[in-house]
Order: sequence, then structure tokens, then C-alpha cells
Amino acid sequence: MSVTVRALDCTPEQVFAVLEDPWVYPTWVVGASRLRAADPTYPRQGARLHHSIGVWPFVLDDETVVDTWDAPRRMVLEAKTRPFGRERVIIDVKPRGAGCVVRMEEYPIGGPARFIPRPIADLILHIRNVETLRRLEYVAKGRAAE
Repeated sequence: MSVTVRALDCTPEQVFAVLEDPWVYPTWVVGASRLRAADPTYPRQGARLHHSIGVWPFVLDDETVVDTWDAPRRMVLEAKTRPFGRERVIIDVKPRGAGCVVRMEEYPIGGPARFIPRPIADLILHIRNVETLRRLEYVAKGRAAE
């Protein structure tokens, strides 16, 4: 399982303001290229984001389902990332001083990704999620400045 932790210069509430807006999902999730639709109940449990991954012309349509929404503390997602399979993504946010610490855990739960040797899969996910959390902070700080 890949675990990535980052101290952010924004509050948990600012982070969750980004997480609850489905239309900014492709701006902070590395690999997501566009959002096609979001269930009107998003981000409640069971709601789906209909997104695409990849770079044109190699774009695949996929979806992510909310498993847990406990703002401003925790969000759990099940992401489909064809052709690799399904991943569980856990985002935990804790206040720290004027900012917060975000812990992002991701691991495969289905499909061929389960068979990639764990150290290799963890390294790839960690590199991706370092950038994902950096983008999440930029979007949260940008929204707070508005």
C-alpha cells in the first residue's frame, strides 16, 4: 500500500471544499484528464464521478465511487482505472497549526494492478500522489484567496 503524507498550508475545511467539488477533480488528481459527469448526490456515500483518464487520443472513460465522506476529516474512494483495475484511496486530513496534514493511502483492490510487485506499485503510486497532494494544496489555497 502506498502512503503519501504532506503538510499543507491550508485548513482541513479548505481541503474538503476542493474534495466536495467534483468539477475540479481533474485539476488535482494526476492522470484524470476530464470530468464527464457527477451524480447530483456527490460527495455522499455511493455517489459516482464519471471521469476520463489518460492523454488524448489515449483516453479511457472510468468512474470513481465515494465510499466514505466525513468532512473535514476523511474521504474514502474506490477508483476504477482501466486497464489496471480498481484502487481504494483513503484521504485523511488533520489540523496542524494554521494548516493541516494530509495522509493519502492507495492500494489496488481488483484487476491486474494487484499482481504488480508491491514495492514497484507503491513507488509508482507514491510518485503520483506526491504531485496529487501538491496540486490539491494549490487548488485549496487558490480558492481560499478568492
